[in-house]
Amino acid sequence: MTNLLETISNPEDLRSYEASKLPQIAQELRQFILGSVSSTGGHLSSNLGTVELALALHYVFDTPHDRIVWDVGHQSYAHKVLTGRREAMSGLRQYGGISGFPKRSESEYDAFGTAHSSTSISAALGMAVAARTKNEKRNVIAVIGDGAMSAGMAFEAMNNACDNKKVPLIVILNDNEMSISPAVGALNRYLVKLISGSMYAATKRGIDKVLSVAPPIREFAKRLEGHAKGMVGPATIFEEFGFDYFGPIDGHNLESLISTLENVKVLAQTEGPQFLHVITKKGKGYALAEDDPIVYHGPGKFDPAKGIQPSTPGKKTYTQVFGEWLCDMAAADERLIAITPAMREGSGLVEFEQRFPDRYYDVGIAEQHAVTFAAGIACEGLKPVVAIYSTFLQRGYDQLIHDVTLQNLSMVFAIDRAGIVGADGATHAGVFDVAFLRCLPNLVLMTPANEQECRNMLTTAFMHNGPAAVRYPRGAGIGLETTGQPLQALPLGKGHVVRTRQEGLAQPKKKIAFICFGPLLYSALSVGEEINATVVDMRFVKPLDEELLVQIAATHDALVFVEDSSVKGGAGSACLEVLAEKNIQIESLQIGLPDEYVEHGEVSFLLNYYGLSAEKIKQRVLSRFD
Repeated sequence: MTNLLETISNPEDLRSYEASKLPQIAQELRQFILGSVSSTGGHLSSNLGTVELALALHYVFDTPHDRIVWDVGHQSYAHKVLTGRREAMSGLRQYGGISGFPKRSESEYDAFGTAHSSTSISAALGMAVAARTKNEKRNVIAVIGDGAMSAGMAFEAMNNACDNKKVPLIVILNDNEMSISPAVGALNRYLVKLISGSMYAATKRGIDKVLSVAPPIREFAKRLEGHAKGMVGPATIFEEFGFDYFGPIDGHNLESLISTLENVKVLAQTEGPQFLHVITKKGKGYALAEDDPIVYHGPGKFDPAKGIQPSTPGKKTYTQVFGEWLCDMAAADERLIAITPAMREGSGLVEFEQRFPDRYYDVGIAEQHAVTFAAGIACEGLKPVVAIYSTFLQRGYDQLIHDVTLQNLSMVFAIDRAGIVGADGATHAGVFDVAFLRCLPNLVLMTPANEQECRNMLTTAFMHNGPAAVRYPRGAGIGLETTGQPLQALPLGKGHVVRTRQEGLAQPKKKIAFICFGPLLYSALSVGEEINATVVDMRFVKPLDEELLVQIAATHDALVFVEDSSVKGGAGSACLEVLAEKNIQIESLQIGLPDEYVEHGEVSFLLNYYGLSAEKIKQRVLSRFD
């Protein structure tokens, strides 16, 4: 049998086939995605679930003239394959290869860059308004996951859409009953209820069809509809926002998808915003992923025939260190409350939820709410710990300023995925947190260099009377064992000298000291051993150990600031501000991430590429000072 997928280079090729051929293309596309992701790593379960939806969208709509915005973008692999990037999938999420998310600079079919959730309806509404303003006939489609619908931004956009009745906006809810972690909250329960109330949707469509021949009667019936809905099924919140609601329909039935999309396409041009509710299954077509979509959400390389195999335990990750500390601290102090915005597995809270269910809160994809919710808890004398990725804390920044630090509330931010994150790339890189956190009054900010420091700093943050944050990287530490270690706090704002420059040894012409923040300490230490330099683990970005900094500056000719965050506004900049304030002049070199977005790729490659490996640090130091 001819492989039809290999003949498709763009959606126009797809639309040249009879609809009867689409099931075969769907099967080939699903197998291609499974083979491709198992070879490169990436997001699997979500993409196996959107194969038919992607096919139907590109079959019905005139893309790229019609715009599709995928939310969250990790469900867009089928879309990428169908839009000319089939061969490029072999370089998915690798440096120089294609992104794991839609990216405007990558393809004209990627209408909007998406990687943080819940932005699609806002962006699509803006595009639809622009089309109307320019008198361009085009449809704009936002494909949003049910997890992403838990964020307030999605509802802000729908609220605005109701004031734009004639815009050609179509919102497709891809409902697979889970985001990354299982979906939570009232909205998820509502969607389940809505699915069970499919009788209502069928009844409504039937009545509309019958009464369409008698407009006055139909209008009278519509006025009664809101009262009558409860007799046949649940009222739809989406219609209250001004959308025409259709569904739920089977997201794997191509015939149903295509016919419904054809109808919705016409209605969007004549009636305005439309809402289509589609039911899909994560991991569809691959039994192992269907049975455990969480494990297969974002796997590394694996053999599809065998599935993901248990790995040999290696060094403990910082996420595991946090999860272990959280349980230990909760056992020691009943005030502790743990909060996560829909990242139970990613942030290491699985064991905590099992052991302390009454003190665990997953608030859904709602980072702003997570921060202010925690602030309310702190107001009442409890001690909230917000487990959040660096890149997602950006979404709660106003709440961090206005609701937390301004009121000087006592709470902990455990900031995971700080620094370079690897294959997820620019949208998820945690490189800005030092710059946007250190400028906030009242906030303590710590950067552990290893697992034990991470545990100690989390304890320090918890015991501190005020807001405190600990930022730590993705992946493993140096191999220090933390299990069973005491919950010990560090002296606030105090660094320590890890290596002292030795007189009489071979050395550069200048006395050099490395001032380090975070896990790059060990790269600097290996260089320091080689060139006989002093190495300092500063530990705290705020408050800085000014006394130690001044002392080191007074006894050395040059300072090298090393951090895994943005140089602009980073920890090195904080040190230079202190020295300038004290009128201390000394040669310096800032080593960190440059003023650009960090691309996707292997972490080790990116560290070397951006000059943060031990060898590159050595080259930069000797080039500058020797």
